[in-house]
Amino acid sequence: MDLNDIRELLAEYGIKFIRLAFCDIAGRQKNIAIMADELEHAVTHGVSFDASAIKGFLNISESDLLLFPDLDTFSVLPWRPSERGVARFYCYITYPDRRPFEGDGRYLLSQIERRSLQAGYSFLVGPECEFYLFRTDEKGFPTLEPFDEAGYFDMAPLDRGENVRREICFALEDMGLKPERSHHEHGPGQNEIDFRCSSPLKAADDLMTFKTAVKAIAQQHGLFASFLPKPLCDESGNGLHINLSLYEEGRNLFATEDAKAMSFMAGILRRMREMSSFANPLASSYERLGLFEAPSTVSWSHQNRSTLVRIPYAEGHDCRMEVRSPDPAANPYLLISLILSAGFEGIADGLEPEPEAAGDMLSSPLPERLPQSLSEAVAETRKSQFVRSVIPSGIIDGYLEDKAAEAEGYEGSGRDHGYLIDRYFRFV
Repeated sequence: MDLNDIRELLAEYGIKFIRLAFCDIAGRQKNIAIMADELEHAVTHGVSFDASAIKGFLNISESDLLLFPDLDTFSVLPWRPSERGVARFYCYITYPDRRPFEGDGRYLLSQIERRSLQAGYSFLVGPECEFYLFRTDEKGFPTLEPFDEAGYFDMAPLDRGENVRREICFALEDMGLKPERSHHEHGPGQNEIDFRCSSPLKAADDLMTFKTAVKAIAQQHGLFASFLPKPLCDESGNGLHINLSLYEEGRNLFATEDAKAMSFMAGILRRMREMSSFANPLASSYERLGLFEAPSTVSWSHQNRSTLVRIPYAEGHDCRMEVRSPDPAANPYLLISLILSAGFEGIADGLEPEPEAAGDMLSSPLPERLPQSLSEAVAETRKSQFVRSVIPSGIIDGYLEDKAAEAEGYEGSGRDHGYLIDRYFRFV
């Protein structure tokens, strides 16, 4: 789209406010609202903001950054009033001299996608994201009481979330996403909605849109949607499964399990321990791994859902690999950037994966374990030259400092689950 296209859409939808959205290093969406008639100025000159107030960005002595809206990400927010409506753009972030800000995950992922196309490869990426619906108290604050007591694939009346999921699907359609499946998940009040796969950058944008829509629609129903990796101690955690199809000259390499596809998978397996502080960024993340089919080892299979990577049964363009360890607290731009880079490294090195994991993991030689705590994951990333080859060291150092402090706080609490709820529940 160009600015004239956007002007016509703003007039057609009666848009008066525009949200300029971006993602911080930790994966939380941020935004600033401008009046619609300020859009041309934003496109030409950017909109400045105090980056020192965003954790992981700049310090107070060098605080100014600019937001530039990506016009191709225009979307109307369907849960806002139709009169004097609200639209949203995702933004690129630059310094005042227009240099790309190294902490901008959207820019980083866009460059990796561009280089992959130049090398003759393309991708379809499909995130599958789980979430819980919880009741709220009389003041509207979230509680830990699930909205229902249903289980996997249950129906109404056990499943009380079907109308909420229905409205979320309609909202996603209105915003240009294509919902494909929705259902109740294993945990009480736990749900999943899957939408159509797309290019890496759009998939990350779509995931951020999905999380925003889920929280907004849940709130309209008097509920609270949680993407915390492990909100309930004894129930299934929330996963973020990343499906990847690899194409060369229009051919899906996973359709035949081509050697390059298997090398791509092997590269991801080799680097996942080093990437875990980004794939599983909270202390709560490690309460999930190893339970309820969430992986705990660096392994792969076709049918075993407890492995890190699964190649599920599919046909044609649906053939893919599925990375099963990440969770919804991850920054999707940084996570997908690392996953793709690890896969390309595997192709460049001609890696071959270890033998497929047996159905009974304990009957075969035990594979390497994923990190079992956030502190272990931070230690793995600190010594990783691979991660520093993808994400600038200045961003990594600040990120790991924050994650080390989070891990220390949790371990200082005696690994108390209540500590994690108090710290993260309302924000993830």
